[in-house]
Amino acid sequence: MVEEENIRVVRCGGSELNFRRAVFSADSKYIFCVSGDFVKVYSTVTEECVHILHGHRNLVTGIQLNPNNHLQLYSCSLDGTIKLWDYIDGILIKTFIVGCKLHALFTLAQAEDSVFVIVNKEKPDIFQLVSVKLPKSSSQEVEAKELSFVLDYINQSPKCIAFGNEGVYVAAVREFYLSVYFFKKKTTSRFTLSSSRNKKHAKNNFTCVACHPTEDCIASGHMDGKIRLWRNFYDDKKYTYTCLHWHHDMVMDLAFSVTEWRDATEKNKEFLPRLGATIEHISVSPAGDLFCTSHSDNKIIIIHRNLEASAVIQGLVKDRSIFTGLMIDPRTKALVLNGKPGHLQFYSLQSDKQLYNLDIIQQEYINDYGLIQIELTKAAFGCFGNWLATVEQRQEKETELELQMKLWMYNKKTQGFILNTKINMPHEDCITALCFCNAEKSEQPTLVTASKDGYFKVWILTDDSDIYKKAVGWTCDFVGSYHKYQATNCCFSEDGSLLAVSFEEIVTIWDSVTWELKCTFCQRAGKIRHLCFGRLTCSKYLLGATENGILCCWNLLSCALEWNAKLNVRVMEPDPNSENIAAISQSSVGSDLFVFKPSEPRPLYIQKGISREKVQWGVFVPRDVPESFTSEAYQWLNRSQFYFLTKSQSLLTFSTKSPEEKLTPTSKQLLAEESLPTTPFYFILGKHRQQQDEKLNETLENELVQLPLTENIPAISELLHTPAHVLPSAAFLCSMFVNSLLLSKETKSAKEIPEDVDMEEEKESEDSDEENDFTEKVQDTSNTGLGEDIIHQLSKSEEKELRKFRKIDYSWIAAL
Repeated sequence: MVEEENIRVVRCGGSELNFRRAVFSADSKYIFCVSGDFVKVYSTVTEECVHILHGHRNLVTGIQLNPNNHLQLYSCSLDGTIKLWDYIDGILIKTFIVGCKLHALFTLAQAEDSVFVIVNKEKPDIFQLVSVKLPKSSSQEVEAKELSFVLDYINQSPKCIAFGNEGVYVAAVREFYLSVYFFKKKTTSRFTLSSSRNKKHAKNNFTCVACHPTEDCIASGHMDGKIRLWRNFYDDKKYTYTCLHWHHDMVMDLAFSVTEWRDATEKNKEFLPRLGATIEHISVSPAGDLFCTSHSDNKIIIIHRNLEASAVIQGLVKDRSIFTGLMIDPRTKALVLNGKPGHLQFYSLQSDKQLYNLDIIQQEYINDYGLIQIELTKAAFGCFGNWLATVEQRQEKETELELQMKLWMYNKKTQGFILNTKINMPHEDCITALCFCNAEKSEQPTLVTASKDGYFKVWILTDDSDIYKKAVGWTCDFVGSYHKYQATNCCFSEDGSLLAVSFEEIVTIWDSVTWELKCTFCQRAGKIRHLCFGRLTCSKYLLGATENGILCCWNLLSCALEWNAKLNVRVMEPDPNSENIAAISQSSVGSDLFVFKPSEPRPLYIQKGISREKVQWGVFVPRDVPESFTSEAYQWLNRSQFYFLTKSQSLLTFSTKSPEEKLTPTSKQLLAEESLPTTPFYFILGKHRQQQDEKLNETLENELVQLPLTENIPAISELLHTPAHVLPSAAFLCSMFVNSLLLSKETKSAKEIPEDVDMEEEKESEDSDEENDFTEKVQDTSNTGLGEDIIHQLSKSEEKELRKFRKIDYSWIAAL
């Protein structure tokens, strides 16, 4: 059973990998990055996620290597704790409870028992840098309440704090101010740049800071793209700074490398262009052999010292608006939504990685501010993943609309979608909704589109073959309207017999065979925002959510309103595996979740405040392994998992327990190969032992003979666990080893059966006698004080095998 009190909202899949700087391991084999409530450990060679460090109960805000043990990692979170990890094994070593929200983390080798964190003061926009003493204790959870003030009035971002010259001082920037605190003197020097609004000093704002690890040099980045190098800052009056060549836009991050530039001349400066998106963070490995850039499209690029990109870790792309909403690919169970400009991204929620991008618009993207781009606005899967419909549009003026609909067919040979049909201007105005008829008994694929032009169109797949080749294509089969109202939503019933189309405040029901209008529902409660049919036992109900905050449920059999509720529904999604429907409402405080069945107006589950932000999209994802909740309130999570996307594009879900580490078999193998030497004993004892254990378990289940386990044999223990230079002679060990593998005489239950008896010929005549003799032997043996070595009854086939063993000559063992 699943613990029902642990249901909570977590950032599970698709969290931001670019929220904080990535951190390299000391040997550059791994790279660590925060990802929502977790810390992810990636291999810099294979790009695989080898560990997910889970234990925090809120957003992770900082990670740093333990300067006194490079095999350990510190992390801090908004949950008020600092955790110490063994990242090689993915084990939580210790938790330090600070008790207040922690916004960033810094470590120094000189401060052995302390770390530095950024915390809030009373006011929400004022932050402090404090030192936290980590007490030594044998318990796993320790309170760390001893805080020492370092700097006040600092920026929340960790990019605006840097420790320099082996921890002699710390530099902090905010707005037009640079503050340098010296730990030994316990004094602070402050430097101010001009904030006048003339062109020369228009954008002097500090954006980031970095300190040289061994020299007295501070580098600062600015809003206007300049980089300043500060020196002689021990004296407020004698300080100097030098401006370097600047970027055309604001400096996002700075980092000192271990190696130096080859030459400072203009012609030898090196750069790496076309990395794909804005660079938000940059990190350098301790050895200086690797660089790492974090990008605004939730991507991490690992770069060699020769400026060649060696690995790309791509998370869920969040750099653009989500027009298509959240969809699930029926084939791969991947989350599908807008990705790169003009692309659909397929994202695996199980492995939390991007599978691939599908180029829909198939045009070169021009990154120019103010340019009206072609947008991918709608998408839908149909026919169990065999077809994909997409809509793209560009509208520079109200009268200049460019609209195109494409139908993509899944190709089994290429394992991807191929463009089948392209339809220019399928409607005269923007398409508001599209849906496939996904009924199992559907004779031919059917697609319906609804538009602001007042029409909905039915598209069917027809034979488009000619004398040259066989082909199929999509064509319009029916056009429907209702009093020239704008069509806003459309959906098919579960069996595909009915089509519901909303025209502003009116819902119309159409027969999908004859396309006749059957009935209409009009409550005058506002325009219909969401529309969906019930499923399974609730298939006779139709639900609609209006913009005026009314949720209506109609009974299709009686053609009457079943019930309604006042609820400002922003998201409404049916569960494909049950009758449940999830509705998320928006209030002034935040977003609330309601789970209900259309047959009952009483909600099955209510959770207030699932997000302070506005929730824009939601989707049910079928579970690979069903849960087993007994409480009626939580049974909606048994067969499907619900994901929702907020306005800031945070992908959240409901976790029933602490999520287990999700590793693919490939990543497990890679982790093992990186951790263990591939010696002959590794292959024998590592991979083969697992196979032997599985075979042994099967043998123990199917047979009644209890064979000795190899782990308990003294000969094998001596051979494998004793140093080679103190082992006895090989002849002595060999005789012990061979004798230990032989079956003892007590286990030969058929030892008194004559060897020349043929079981196949005398099977019928000896059944009863052998069974009686065997029973008597078991009783006699049980009284001889053998303890647990009870002789089990053997089958006839087993007795036959034992007699074959007795015929084998083992006299050669005596010669050893």
